Amino acid sequence: MTDDASMGAEEESVQARGTGDVPEGFVRMPEGLGFGDRLQPFYRRIVGRDVSFGFFVAEQHLNMMGVCHGGALMTLADIAAATSIHHRRDKPSPSPTINLSFDFQSPGRRGHWLETRAEHVDVKRSFGFCSGVIVDGDTIVLRYSGTFYNAGQRSDSASPAQTRAMAILLGDDAPLE
Repeated sequence: MTDDASMGAEEESVQARGTGDVPEGFVRMPEGLGFGDRLQPFYRRIVGRDVSFGFFVAEQHLNMMGVCHGGALMTLADIAAATSIHHRRDKPSPSPTINLSFDFQSPGRRGHWLETRAEHVDVKRSFGFCSGVIVDGDTIVLRYSGTFYNAGQRSDSASPAQTRAMAILLGDDAPLE
């Protein structure tokens, strides 16, 4: 078997199972995070003030054309943008999405690792703003830009389960109860 043939078989195997080597620093997110569980298995990496999320495009992420469904990409972008804003606040609080726009640029291919990269995060008193990309290596799959409301001191608006989920997204990886 030639090296090219070996690489083709390896890629085919990764595509079939939707997994591969998770990039360094990413840790698997636990289940119990609400709608975000639809992305499972998905992963988070925190480096300083930056938060990234990623997953291997698996069967459950595909649309009828065999590429990553736009809804999966938009869910990943929403989680990444809101969490990037939370991570920059002095006191994280719930942040409902006010507006989130997307530009689809290329397909997310089965078996490929997709990850988010926040390019701009700005936190104001009442709102947070985030723009970024979802990439497959050096290829941009999706651009996103969003505005999020800062619920501020209204932390009583979040249930204990929501507060716990937010803590996990921000890096408190103690097991869910």
